[in-house]
Amino acid sequence: MLAKDVMTSSIVSVTPETTVSEIAKLLIDRGISGVPVLEADGSLAGVVSEGDLIRRAEIGTEGRRSWWLDLLTGESEKARDYVKSHGRHARDIMTKDVVTVAETTPLSDIATLLEERRIKRVPVVRDGKVVGIVSRSNLLQGLAFALPGPAASDATDVRGRVIAELDGLSWLHPTQLNVIVSDGVVEIWGYVDSGEQKQALTVAIENVEGVTEIRDHVGVMPHYLAGV
Repeated sequence: MLAKDVMTSSIVSVTPETTVSEIAKLLIDRGISGVPVLEADGSLAGVVSEGDLIRRAEIGTEGRRSWWLDLLTGESEKARDYVKSHGRHARDIMTKDVVTVAETTPLSDIATLLEERRIKRVPVVRDGKVVGIVSRSNLLQGLAFALPGPAASDATDVRGRVIAELDGLSWLHPTQLNVIVSDGVVEIWGYVDSGEQKQALTVAIENVEGVTEIRDHVGVMPHYLAGV
């Protein structure tokens, strides 16, 4: 399986000018642990994750070095730490050296990348633009569904139609859902806010051309409590 087969394509992003407060609220509201920072042309500027928000002056968690370590730390590094803990915008706190993958990157390579870099997610880029995110949970979903299936193009077509259908439902939060397709069998993962939404979700997928079976792994939990 490839990145395009499991990636979350409904992307929540921010701009370099987005404030730290807005980012924190966005992560809570969408139940996600990180967000890409995109320039006006859609290119990737960086990523802000929960880890970038841990050391903050507002909550008294900025890093404090011992006196001897402070003597060994250069002024440039101290300045960077200050910006990280006091900066007000995404451009100040984001991680700029972001590793990315292509849509055709095998899941085995992504698994190795996440493990070696000790990261939770990786942006999927096409022609310099972010088109999806593969997180650890997406990867596990793909591994759990590693079954023989039809040609990748057939599965991709059905998956694309399902995702398009879900994106058009105003009462869903697409970032909480992910879809994997093999031989017309749709595995749906994530969370919805209520039992009524869960039933409506099943009905919506059943009506998509090419779907022969639905394997429902969706839980019921308010989206602001469901993590990724």
